[in-house]
Amino acid sequence: MDNLGMVLDKKSSVINLQHEPFNTSSTLKLTDENGKSMKPSKLDPDLYDPFSNRDMTHATPDSGALLHLLKSSLGSGILAMPNAFKNGGLGFGIVGTVIVGIICTHCVQMLVWCSQILSVRIKKPSLGFAETAEVAFQTGPPRLKIWASFAREFVNLSLFCTYYFGNTVYVVFVASSFKQVIDMHAEADINIRLYILLLTIPLIPLGIIRTLKYLVPFSALATAFIMFGLAITLWYTLTDLPPLETRHNFSSIKQLPLFFSTVLFAMEGIGTVLPIENSMKNPEHFLGCPGVLNIAMTVVVCLYTFVGFCGYLKYGEATKGSVTLNLPYDMLGESVKVLVALSILFTYGLQFTVPSEIVWKKISHKVKEEHHDKCYYVMRALMIIGTVLIAIALPDLEPFISLVGAICFSILGLLCPAIIEIITFWEEPEYFGLLKWRLLKDLILILMSIFALVSGTYASVSKIIESYQTGLL
Repeated sequence: MDNLGMVLDKKSSVINLQHEPFNTSSTLKLTDENGKSMKPSKLDPDLYDPFSNRDMTHATPDSGALLHLLKSSLGSGILAMPNAFKNGGLGFGIVGTVIVGIICTHCVQMLVWCSQILSVRIKKPSLGFAETAEVAFQTGPPRLKIWASFAREFVNLSLFCTYYFGNTVYVVFVASSFKQVIDMHAEADINIRLYILLLTIPLIPLGIIRTLKYLVPFSALATAFIMFGLAITLWYTLTDLPPLETRHNFSSIKQLPLFFSTVLFAMEGIGTVLPIENSMKNPEHFLGCPGVLNIAMTVVVCLYTFVGFCGYLKYGEATKGSVTLNLPYDMLGESVKVLVALSILFTYGLQFTVPSEIVWKKISHKVKEEHHDKCYYVMRALMIIGTVLIAIALPDLEPFISLVGAICFSILGLLCPAIIEIITFWEEPEYFGLLKWRLLKDLILILMSIFALVSGTYASVSKIIESYQTGLL
């Protein structure tokens, strides 16, 4: 879930369509004579080709797109994977992580494929996430066209919640890391809420930066810090591993919602995918086999599984919300905690661009133009304070990560792509295949997202309530 979407295309995920009349004159059957779907690059030449109409002035090569996908996935989420395995067990954790990875990859493929097809239909070079949802309903079944605006706003709201509450998790993570280091040297047990409150001082100047180029140095430092921190964390984790028999292969049914919610939080980066695909020099290489997406997700799933497995094997039931919090209190371990915390802190401003631009798009027309700059910065400052206040209310990292994963990523990563595919191809029933297997698959994904939302939220909230009742919060 991490941090490149707005760098690549700040507007692609959050802007609304300009509400021009949708031109569906090129909406032919997007299947061949055997009923098999064709890629936009292989469509009838009379159809609009979105790829050839994109602005390639600053296009990203395949290798760059691959690195962007990897960078957007390798962040704070990977540090939570050992805690996910604690809630799943060693054996189940491996199988569950691979299954979630396959499902997340497929949902991304669905979203990108539908976006490409819908671009052909309305003759537009590229579409963002919210635009894709809107166009799917606008060009889908006639009786559903009235839901087009709602679909756009629903996705925008989901994007807002995902990034905004993701930033709130960042605040708790950074505060927890600094608390461990400072409390150790101060020989005190200072309430974590004080650390969260003090983070307001650096967060406001970092979070109100509007020009993305000024965030580049912070992003570069964040990348260096997180890679160094991850390498040292793995070194600690792989040293003196206990026997496999000392850990559970399966935890309990009660803990599984926390496992799946944490893995979803760690792995899901669907909000950044379309901006990456839209910026590619060869967008037809994004999907397919091997394809940029499949290569990136294979690396991500393998790395996340490895870190989760080894982290839980090393620390067992003592595994914390971020594995860096399990590192020893020596100079190297504390350096890693500080550097990783700074990495997440420096990423805050970049991540914060997404929800702030969504909100500004909604309220800017109500503000006089001469007051735009002042009101924009006031809005961002107030939103930053909001993340701090939420973090103060929910300062326990482990259930908070699960809660955000259950609510935000089950909706954005599973529910939305499945619904978009159904609506996109509703008028082309042959697309759904023999016995409507694609439709059945999408319905299963919808049920899975609802189950993950309900069960994950219940388990996370129950744990938060338990922490309050036992005086841990």
